[in-house]
Amino acid sequence: MAVGWVGFALLPWYGLDGFFGLSWLFDGYPLDSEVAPALFLNLQGQKLWLAPLGFLLLAPFLLWGRAKSDPLFGRLLILVGAAGFGWLLVQGFSIGLRGWQFDWLNGLFGELGDRQFGMGYGALLVAGAFLFLFTLGVAARGAIGGDVFVVSSIGFVVTMVAIFIFMPILQMFANAMETDTGYSPLVFLGKLFSERIWGLDCVFGGTRCGVAWNSLLLAVLVGLATTFLGLVFALVVTRTGFKYGKLLRALTVLPIITPAFVIGLAIILLFGLSGAVTQGISGMLGIQPTRWVYGLPGLLIAQLLAFTPIAFLVLIGVVEGVSPSMEEASQTLRASRWQTFWTVSLPLMRPGLANAFLLGFIESLADFGNPLVLSGNYDVLSTEIFFAIVGAQNDAGLAAILALVLLVFTLGAFYAQRFWLGKRSYTTVSGKGDSGVHPHLPSVLTWVLYAIAGVWTFFTVVVYATIFYGSFVKLWGVDQTLTFQHYIKAFSIGWTGFGLHWSGSAWQSFWTTMEIALISAPLTAGIGLLTAYLLVRQNFRGKNAFEFATMLSFAIPGTVIGVSYIIAFNVPPIELTGTGIILVLSFIFRNMPVGVRAGVASMSQLDRSLDESSLTLGANSFQTFRRIILPLLRPAMLAALVYSFVRAMTAISAVIFLVSARYDLSTSYIVGRVENNEYGIAIAYSTVLIFVMLVVIGLMQLLVGRRNIGRRGVQSKGGWSVRTNVGIPTGGQQTIAGAG
Repeated sequence: MAVGWVGFALLPWYGLDGFFGLSWLFDGYPLDSEVAPALFLNLQGQKLWLAPLGFLLLAPFLLWGRAKSDPLFGRLLILVGAAGFGWLLVQGFSIGLRGWQFDWLNGLFGELGDRQFGMGYGALLVAGAFLFLFTLGVAARGAIGGDVFVVSSIGFVVTMVAIFIFMPILQMFANAMETDTGYSPLVFLGKLFSERIWGLDCVFGGTRCGVAWNSLLLAVLVGLATTFLGLVFALVVTRTGFKYGKLLRALTVLPIITPAFVIGLAIILLFGLSGAVTQGISGMLGIQPTRWVYGLPGLLIAQLLAFTPIAFLVLIGVVEGVSPSMEEASQTLRASRWQTFWTVSLPLMRPGLANAFLLGFIESLADFGNPLVLSGNYDVLSTEIFFAIVGAQNDAGLAAILALVLLVFTLGAFYAQRFWLGKRSYTTVSGKGDSGVHPHLPSVLTWVLYAIAGVWTFFTVVVYATIFYGSFVKLWGVDQTLTFQHYIKAFSIGWTGFGLHWSGSAWQSFWTTMEIALISAPLTAGIGLLTAYLLVRQNFRGKNAFEFATMLSFAIPGTVIGVSYIIAFNVPPIELTGTGIILVLSFIFRNMPVGVRAGVASMSQLDRSLDESSLTLGANSFQTFRRIILPLLRPAMLAALVYSFVRAMTAISAVIFLVSARYDLSTSYIVGRVENNEYGIAIAYSTVLIFVMLVVIGLMQLLVGRRNIGRRGVQSKGGWSVRTNVGIPTGGQQTIAGAG
């Protein structure tokens, strides 16, 4: 209630130019209508449609002195919360910049003679207050055992997903069916089942298949290959005694911190018609160079480079999380190391394998940068959506239909994953004694893994050496003179009479990108892990629909997310176009599924007895989540932080529609340089971004730390000891894996 009244009576109700600024305090506050709180507007006889919100915020005072067990307590809060939140939405969507938003309201009430802008600080806090009054009432009525934290978390996530995922997509699909004469389902169906999408000419000797089949084939190949390579690197780092695991971790993460089209450009420089490798092989063997890299082969290579790190980040936490006691028990029963790995270790990794495949599959479908550079005549859904929106077609309806096809493929993969995992338990970490030490893999398997990881690592190094070298070349393919001019033009620093001057052309976009990425990364990780906790640890009605909703944004290409955000948030009640907030929101809800899937995979290995022990000792669910679950989710937390930060730094498809002159991002700047044929500056900027992201990822690793659940290389003078303690909320500290 206090938060609601602060929003209603003290803070500006409508949005301001510069959301985080405080200049409104000195600009006519609190009486000027542009910066006035809702209460002051009403007292001046303005915006009287906001007055019911104030009366609803007074209603909970009727519960003063009543116990939460009183039936009236829950009923009144549910009524107040639902009515307040509902009225906030109704008045917001009914009254806009031109008065009534709908003609029938003009006919019913006459001309309004007033208008309103998008919601601001005050409306945000009041909306939050009504939402949590509603969830408090639901909990008081006994939902989910009366657990306020769990009920409020579900309500918060559902509301955010509804507003920032479902609403934009539904508005875009509504626009897709709209024609000059109204809505036309027949036109919609005609486009949906067109030859262009589902054609099978390639099967019958033709040269092209429909874009749906092309995208599906590529996504399946990428999902399988990235899962395999991710598992290889995870096993090499954690199970072979490899001495340079930290270096290998850094190399495997390199592709994910690179803008996608830069990897595609490097592949063209190596394997294109005039590429270094192509020309070298042609000269040695006398083979005529071809354009083989443009199409499925080149796309597959580029996406494997780009998305293998995602599988690695998901799988390394799962591989580390398999309890050594299971493997020791197998060997005690005289199983060989190979039998132990094949029948014990690998089956316990199935949640991670399934999640890694799902993420690789979805990433491939939604990838925009690599197909834009390398697809050639191999058309895929993401680029077709882009050209349908911004090309000569200008057909938003076709773009929405293509997005619907992509969504069907993603949901199919999602349910196939659930079917493969089944209802079996993969729990290996419990609150019992020390879990021991992981056995090494069989020697033959170890050398096979070394060979695969070595070849892929060498290829990755060659690609990045090409990128790095290209940033110093004056004009690639024409003038190979080495120069620093690209870095100087982009990142020069001067000194003037007013102090330090960031004179390089890239500085503005660089600092803006860093700010947006550092704000969005922890928010993305937090919401993702909270959602994973609700999915794995709580049972509630509508859980399957809840899980589907959290994955929906990942199934839609960034191009569609960007366009749908422009349609939904360009006008009141939520007016965000041109601000930094719309960029932060797009990154949060676009990247949240990675945190969800990484959290689900890791949390599936944590025994519920940990939660039950904490609750038995008097902690509530929030304390249990914060002090028991989160410390054991450090690999998932790091995966979510790294992925969301990197994606915010390197995203192209969504932000290309959302950037503005004030909020220009690195990727849009680089695309602009490529369009102007300034490849040197584009590659130089990308190189700087790679080094900056490596530094930030290293700092995140230090900040998050690592999880130890056994005697893994932590040795004291008197023997083995356990490093990681998890606080049991009873005042003391108890070791999760027992005494050393």
